[in-house]
This record gives sequence, C-alpha cells and structure tokens, in this order.
Amino acid sequence: MISYNGYEDTITRVYDNNQEHVFKFWDELTDAEKKSLLEELSDIDFQHLMSLYEKTREDEPLPMDFQPAPYMPVPVTDEQKKEYTRAYDAGTEFIKHGKVAAFVVAGGQGSRLGFDGPKGAFPVGPVSDKTLFQIHAEKIKKYSEKYGVIVPWLIMTSPANHQDTVDFLKQHNWFGLHEESVHLFPQKMIPSLDPDGKLVLADKHSIFKNPDGHGGSLTALRQSGVLEKMLDQGIEIISYFQVDNPLVNIVDPYFIGFHVLQEARISSKALMKAYPEEKVGVFVEFENGKIGVVEYSDLPEEKQYEKDEKGTLRYAAGSIAIHLFSCRFLMDITGGGSLSLPYHIAKKKIEEYTREGEKEIQGFKFEKFVFDALPLTDNNFIMETTREEEFAPVKNKSGVDSVESARELMSNLAMNWLKQQGIPIPPEVKIIEISPLQAVEPEDVDTNINIPAREKVYIQ
Repeated sequence: MISYNGYEDTITRVYDNNQEHVFKFWDELTDAEKKSLLEELSDIDFQHLMSLYEKTREDEPLPMDFQPAPYMPVPVTDEQKKEYTRAYDAGTEFIKHGKVAAFVVAGGQGSRLGFDGPKGAFPVGPVSDKTLFQIHAEKIKKYSEKYGVIVPWLIMTSPANHQDTVDFLKQHNWFGLHEESVHLFPQKMIPSLDPDGKLVLADKHSIFKNPDGHGGSLTALRQSGVLEKMLDQGIEIISYFQVDNPLVNIVDPYFIGFHVLQEARISSKALMKAYPEEKVGVFVEFENGKIGVVEYSDLPEEKQYEKDEKGTLRYAAGSIAIHLFSCRFLMDITGGGSLSLPYHIAKKKIEEYTREGEKEIQGFKFEKFVFDALPLTDNNFIMETTREEEFAPVKNKSGVDSVESARELMSNLAMNWLKQQGIPIPPEVKIIEISPLQAVEPEDVDTNINIPAREKVYIQ
C-alpha cells in the first residue's frame, strides 16, 4: 500500500474499494501530482459510485404507460385570452416584488461552432454580433429596469470553462449588471467507470470524470450556496434556461403569472413539434398521474406518429428546457433525501490513459436530467410557446438549429415586433435586430423610431 502523510484515510478507502490501480504511476509522479490525485480521490463517494455501477447490471425497468400531458395552448378563444390577461397581471405584480431570479446553464464550449471558448461568448447578434452572454445580460438589465427591481443572474459553468467565463464577464464589466447580482458556480463532475466498475485514469495523476448532466445544475445550485442566498433575498422563483437560445423570454410575465396562479412547483414551456421525428422529448402524463418527459429516442414509433381526430400529432408538446422552479421545491429535491433526481446510465466511449498512451474503451457515464424533476411533484404546469417567438438554439455551424437559423429567427421576430407597433419597414431592409436594452416585449419598442432604408438595421 502506498503512503502519503495526511491522506491515510483516503488511501485506505481506495484499497478497500479495490481501486488501487489508480496508483499504477505513483512512483513517476511529482509530489504536487501525488497530492492532486489524492485530493481528487478524497472527494469520491465510493459507496454511491458502486451503487450506480450495480444499476448497470440490472435490467431496465419496464416503462410506465402514458398519454399526452395537458398544457395551456397559445390563446385563440376569448376565454383563453382572458386567462392570459389574468396571468399577465399576476406575473407582472409578482416580478415587481423582486421574487424572480434568472438561471442559465452555460457549461458548454463552442467547439461545434468552430469557436474556442465558452459557448456563451459566441457572437450571434444578426447585426450587432453581440454574444449570447451579452444578449442574456442585456435582457436581464432591461427586465430589472422595466419592473424596478434587481433580477439576480445565476450562471452554472463547467470546470473546463469557469475561469474563462468569469474573465469574459469581468472584461465586459458584467454587461452593465451589478457584479454582486451575478453568481457563477461550476457544475459537479462525477467519475466514469470501466465495464468492470473500475475508475478510469485521464492521465497519470487524474481521474476521468464527466459532467453530471443538466439535472446536476439543480444540485450545483444548492451546493454552491447560491440557492440559499436567493431564498435569503426573498427570491421565490428560478427561471431556468440554456445559454444557446438567444430568443428565450427569461422573465415572462405570462409564464410567471400562470405559475403563481396555478400554485405550481415546476412550470415548463412546450413547443409543438414541427414533424414526428423531431429530436425533442415530449411532455406526457404517466399512468400514475405524474407529469414527465419521454425522450424522443424512447418514444415508441406508433406513438411518435399517432394522431388525434383532427389529424394532428397527439405527442406534439416538445420540451425545450425552459422551466420555472419554486425555490422551496429545489431545496426539497437537492437535500440528498429520498426525493431527488435519479442518475441515468449511458454506455459511451471513454479515453483511458495507459502505459501505451490513450486507449479508447467502452465505459459508463452517469448523469441527471433536469426534466426528471417533473414527476417529483403533483404541482406541474405546462404552457405552449412558439418557435418564432422563443426558440432559436445555436447548436450547429450551419443547417438546422444553427447560427444561421438563429440569426434569421431573431431578425424575423424583430420585424414582427415593429409591424405590431405599426412602424413602417423600408423594402431595402433585409436584416433587423432590436437590442434587448430597447425592448424585451413588442410593447417596449419606441413607436417614434424611424427605420433607415438600408440592408442591415440595428435598433438600440
């Protein structure tokens, strides 16, 4: 058994759990590398990790039967419009009391976009070239000014991009937000395992880990101390969204109003699928009455194409990772008790460090999904939104869900807002962008604006 002063208990736990192979390069390590490895190992909950490994050898439980989940549609009838007006009034009043915080999941890198750095630092403004972070920050600033409150901005990073994200926001003076209202914290990482349940080395002195999934963002929020801080500040609702969607309506009075009126613990926005095979999970109601999301890959083919008497898809309400969470509910499900998000097991390729260099193996990664919070409460609310108004994910360099499609959707939305306000748009204008500092709703747009007759127009 190896030895190192001050880490006797950690070393004993490693040997007791038959993981001593992680010390195979021990004699080749510097003192700093030895300490770094032991620090990593001291943070591992071996009992929990082994319980996850046991699940890799169990049969998948048979899926519970389900039907489409109920949701509040985009208003068409007079009655629905009245409901929306009531929700808007309730939401506006709630926001004005400073009870809402914005929470963006921003752990990704821009590598798929050919960009070196945090994804949030990627420029996406169709005219301004503003970054995703700047667009979100300016929306939050506008909401704060509009409602006369400070909307805290919570940002979950990853260990890989945390410092770069902090540096980027500091460099740009937090895009006009108060520094003390911006809270950054990294996502938790969890060790992966090989097929035999052994830890995998990433190099001679570190363990291969993977992020614990977007569901882990809720645990990270609690463990960072930020969730408790929000409660102390009187925050009651966390508005959750992903960094790559520049169209998201972060502080939506309609959505917040429905959440409050329905006394929901989680509210979710649904987007109607464009076609049966679209790769989004769908909202369902399980046979036990619980609301949840079934991943597109798990939706049986007959349900994927199933239609109602009007000829429309039955399973059409897609999940787009826009949620409202009650802070108290998040405290309940992140405290380590029986009410918590489950881990999902994924068999994936892993790069293991060996004496011959890196070697690709099949291993197990463990992650949580944020939508698994839905069945943990009976108080769910789902509201329909539209692609044109709120969903422009920047995932690819070109094609579907790309930089190009996002910029086009942003420009189209800006043009629609101007038309709604009766503002003439010269025929020469092809691309238009409205700064969030000017408007976060069409009603915010200054009706005295004159649009210049040129191809690209930026309204600020």
